[in-house]
Amino acid sequence: MTAVPSTGRADAAATHDVPIAALASCRSALLSVGIFSAVVNVLMLTGSIYMLQVYDRVIPSRSVPTLVSLSIIVIAIYAVQGVFDWLRQRILSRIGAALDQALWEPVNSAILRSPLKSNRSNGVQLAHDLDSVRGFLSGLGPTTLFDLPWMPLYLAGCFLLHPYLGWTLVAGAVILFGIALLAEILTRKPTREASRNAAARNVQLEAARRNAEVIAALGMERRFVNRIGIANSDQIAAQQRGADISASLGTLSKTLRFLLQSTLLGIGAWLVIEGHATSGVMIASSIMGSRALAPVELAISVWRPFIAARQAWQRLRTALAPESENVAAVAPDRARRVLTVDQVFVMAPGGNKAIVQNATFKLEAGHAVGIIGPSASGKSSLTRALVGIWPAARGDIRLDGATLDQWPAESRGDMIGYLPQAVELFDGTVAENIARFDPQLDSNAVIAAAKAAGAYDMILGLPKGFEMQVGEAGSALSGGQRQRVALARALYKDPFMVVLDEPNANLDGEGDAALARAVKGVRARGGIAIIVAHRPAALASVDLVMTFANGQIQAFGPKDEILRKALASQNPPSNVVTQPVHDMRMTADSRS
Repeated sequence: MTAVPSTGRADAAATHDVPIAALASCRSALLSVGIFSAVVNVLMLTGSIYMLQVYDRVIPSRSVPTLVSLSIIVIAIYAVQGVFDWLRQRILSRIGAALDQALWEPVNSAILRSPLKSNRSNGVQLAHDLDSVRGFLSGLGPTTLFDLPWMPLYLAGCFLLHPYLGWTLVAGAVILFGIALLAEILTRKPTREASRNAAARNVQLEAARRNAEVIAALGMERRFVNRIGIANSDQIAAQQRGADISASLGTLSKTLRFLLQSTLLGIGAWLVIEGHATSGVMIASSIMGSRALAPVELAISVWRPFIAARQAWQRLRTALAPESENVAAVAPDRARRVLTVDQVFVMAPGGNKAIVQNATFKLEAGHAVGIIGPSASGKSSLTRALVGIWPAARGDIRLDGATLDQWPAESRGDMIGYLPQAVELFDGTVAENIARFDPQLDSNAVIAAAKAAGAYDMILGLPKGFEMQVGEAGSALSGGQRQRVALARALYKDPFMVVLDEPNANLDGEGDAALARAVKGVRARGGIAIIVAHRPAALASVDLVMTFANGQIQAFGPKDEILRKALASQNPPSNVVTQPVHDMRMTADSRS
């Protein structure tokens, strides 16, 4: 069967910016924060007006009732201001929580998919980025940004008191804004470097943790500690450079603000001496100037967290950018008849060279094929494409005529059983692992899958049986036990296509026999089995064999015929054929 090579899938209609949409859903809450900030900033004038009235009205008149009345009004206003300030901070913290809730699922999906897109991805960083954005929204940073636009109000107030005071405040504001801009420019690079180095350190730490046994056995602990320490030192150095810049500029801005406040007081005193202003104007202008410049100083102090949150937000937007994919309104029926592979080319994520080239074959219900060939010939890469882990760079993979992307991920997963070369279980019970952590766990289906995999008696022999906790990566089980539980997981709910990559790598003779029975069971119920094999026992129940070399199919057909040709050529395709062909036929016949 031939087909015209395709260069890609149809473009998706979806152009949804998930982070922006999540932020847009908080629009009303952000508007409330803006309104509350307006009230708070207007009420911040209370102190200046109070001092102006005290110095210009109360003291000259020596009126205690006026003082008491003014004081009661001020207390009430400050109480209202405090309530509004408290409300806007609570709303911001809930905006952070709402944003986290809206983005948590797509972020986790992106984390799980990142290794499928690039062999150098660091998806876990996205979780830290989401934490960084949420933490910034719950802190003082956003309130500072909401307060900055109200600086002109205080500037106008100072101009109303006297133009000299207003221009002095403008000059101070320009200087402080210049410092804030300098902080943005100087801290951008160190913050980016610190984030990149922290990500590199985390990747190395996770790799070392996963391989703790090898590191301990080979005496590599000190070397890895030193290696990780280099990345950690780089991260700390970059972080320290950013902190030093922020601290220096923050101290400078604070000093200038104190100086400016005293300058306003001095100019006010001169205006009083010259008879151009009252004592109340002198005090009020100093308080107003301090309030006007406080958001700028605070903005400089929170600039580093703001830059980090902004970079985290950009990474989230990049990672969650809409992809081109077909999302059908109606999915096809569950596949039951045939697998067709037509001129398929497969490349690794982020790669530019085809590992599998021009693969073409067809399997009908009831067939089982064993794929044999030398190491690094592309066998595992082909299986990854067959189960939808790696998309085909060219060509088509179809079940009953439909490409894999026409089914939603969960529906497609129900039709496919997959046992990868590197078996790893997840922290949970044996039953949960077999059921693929389905919330609607079907106990009958779990037991049926365990029996089909020949693992039922083995599981009953475990402490607590199906309810035993397997530990992280299945650490509570032996290699053979993990392999058989993973085989049961692949067979859960009778998937149509079962793909097993070296399924007997950790199995003994009893496990090999159970594997042969499992493959025969898949064929008997009308499924398709694809087995990548290096050991002869894995081919006991297959009826077809495919030889693979240099990323291409060399031969494909009935098992006896292909193995006989391989033996006759004196060039066996892999170490599978180290056992004589007639012995393999006898083994298959005795088990079928």
